[in-house]
Amino acid sequence: GVKIEGDRFVFSSEVLFAPARAQLSDAGRAQIAEIADILRQVSDEIPAGINWIIRVDGHTDKVPLRGSREFADNWELSQARALSVVRYMIELGIAPEHLSANGFGEYQPIAEGDSPEALAANRRIELKLTER
Repeated sequence: GVKIEGDRFVFSSEVLFAPARAQLSDAGRAQIAEIADILRQVSDEIPAGINWIIRVDGHTDKVPLRGSREFADNWELSQARALSVVRYMIELGIAPEHLSANGFGEYQPIAEGDSPEALAANRRIELKLTER
């Protein structure tokens, strides 16, 4: 359910969330807890003078939401999903000043086309440890 791609952890949205929802599933909470444990360990090793942050980026596919009363569009869904992950990471002991929730909607795809595989690849959460 999670891949390491370069400097990022990439989670498939299907692992973390039900379709068109932003509440973490039980399986999603377990996946985030594992990564948060790793990030806590890594953060303890970062020198005090480095101003670091964990970016949580939400992405969706380009299929418009239908019948969702909770979210106006994919952009709003992607932001809510990122925020859900950030809030859970805070519960797990990651300091809020080291977290950022960002929603990109369908505007930064990693796969082109309308195939089920391309759409699924674009529905994702990415975590990146970076300097602020």
